[in-house]
Amino acid sequence: MLDETAKGVFTIAVTPFLPDGGIDWDSVDRMVDFYIAQGATGLTILGMMGEAGKLTAEESIPVVKRVTARSTVPIVVGVSAPGFAAMKTLSDAAMDLGAAGVMVAPPGSLKTDDQILTYYHNTAETLGDAPFVLQDFPLVTNVVIPTKVILQVVADCPTCVMLKHEDWPGLEKISALRKASDAGARRISILCGNGGLYLLEEMLRGADGAMTGFAYPEMMAQVIAAYTAGDTDHARDIFDAYMPMVRYEAQPGLGLAIRKYTLAQRGVIAHDTLRKPGGGLSAATKAEVDALAVRQADKLRSFGF
Repeated sequence: MLDETAKGVFTIAVTPFLPDGGIDWDSVDRMVDFYIAQGATGLTILGMMGEAGKLTAEESIPVVKRVTARSTVPIVVGVSAPGFAAMKTLSDAAMDLGAAGVMVAPPGSLKTDDQILTYYHNTAETLGDAPFVLQDFPLVTNVVIPTKVILQVVADCPTCVMLKHEDWPGLEKISALRKASDAGARRISILCGNGGLYLLEEMLRGADGAMTGFAYPEMMAQVIAAYTAGDTDHARDIFDAYMPMVRYEAQPGLGLAIRKYTLAQRGVIAHDTLRKPGGGLSAATKAEVDALAVRQADKLRSFGF
């Protein structure tokens, strides 16, 4: 069961599709094995970058079943939904299938601190005993959750055990949350997203790891391992080797397509298909990704990685 001590790399998994848009189950299996082999300590499925909103309700539960049956690490399932009934249905099914916890992002209709707090009170009540992750991603949700509101949710909702931190810029928020827990507030796990753009700085501020889907998940595992071992310089060297690709994949609107293309090039998934709405990459963009991959491999060799 997911709890406040979670750390490491919870990779945000893509959802592999066939060229006709059907779910590619063979690639699902291969992807799960790959993420774990590259150092994932957990997986998060049906998130925003997993194209959860493009799956039917009838498809979501089989995806959860397939991944939980295959995985040897904890699974977090995204259950964000416009209404609480749909959220509860998917959450209950996910937990029954062996998920460790669920993740909930706020709907864009929330405008005030009181509305956000009420929403997460209702979320905790709806989910029952299921531990949940509060996803703080204002760049996409358009909901800004102040530090004081997160602390109040944590104080009021014992089943909120993790923050998926994707505020941008948000390093000061991590520091503020850790300062509060040092002063006696309940300490929860903080795993960070944003494609790993600020991973090392986030760790230095007190984060427990990463929850993001960068197509080279080994980077995150290696950076965190080096940092945990006290070798910050080595962690910086590793991060620097991957930074051009991290930067390129972080492009708004293209990031998921780049991620899927890279995973397909690495042999992890068979196709880089995005479900509509969502298209592929131009030949020029693919060439740029390929060039970055070659340069990245050369740099890693020169560093002896």
